[in-house]
Amino acid sequence: MKPTQTLALIPARGGSKSIPRKNILPLGGHPLIAYSIAAAQAAETITRVIVSTDDEEIAEIARSYGAETPFTRPDAHAQDATPDLPVFQHALKWLSAEEGYHPDIVVQLRPTSPFRRVWHIDQAVLRLQKHPEADAVRTVCTPFQNPYKMWRIAPDGLMEPLMQTEYDEPYNMPRQALPDVYWQTGYVDAAWTDTILEKNSMTGARILPLIIDAGDWVDIDSPSDWTNAERLLENKKITLEDLGFQIESS
Repeated sequence: MKPTQTLALIPARGGSKSIPRKNILPLGGHPLIAYSIAAAQAAETITRVIVSTDDEEIAEIARSYGAETPFTRPDAHAQDATPDLPVFQHALKWLSAEEGYHPDIVVQLRPTSPFRRVWHIDQAVLRLQKHPEADAVRTVCTPFQNPYKMWRIAPDGLMEPLMQTEYDEPYNMPRQALPDVYWQTGYVDAAWTDTILEKNSMTGARILPLIIDAGDWVDIDSPSDWTNAERLLENKKITLEDLGFQIESS
């Protein structure tokens, strides 16, 4: 297996609404974004760490924790409804045009998953390297609720099953009799650069799973999520030693 250039790209815009300025708010004594930077730096498979941001304060803090910020993300790619794809295409095209840099693999590390195990990053990259026929690897876990038992409310006010399946009334079946299903966590996503640039997709069509324990996934999207993350650190339910990295700033 030939060595690959693997870029960890951390998207961190300045206009967070649910928790204002959350990417740089202190969590356990460090800005939230520092956790993803430190995890990327500790991963053996990552060869470069870049933060994509539209915000100079975020960029300055990211640099102080060892990440690169070679460009400023355009405002057009930093809106509430901006999907991941244009953010990553902008970064890759900029790096190609301005530096002649062409990574083989791109790993997305969202700052909102601060308690990321380093080995999960390496496992995702190594799995993609071993399966060049795949387009991407995504971390998934067993969901708290099975979608076979989920509903929509129709315009007439009656409930109808969310999923149309081959099963007769799956919502009345025991959970053990239903197929295994998995939830995409957004914890680690790894894709070939060609998937993003040539297939115009963050994942392509051939996606390999990296199954993680649901307890390993902590996502911060609301004030209550933040409080829970602080509690986990304070009670030492999660430690940096557990995660496999240390956080240092210059």
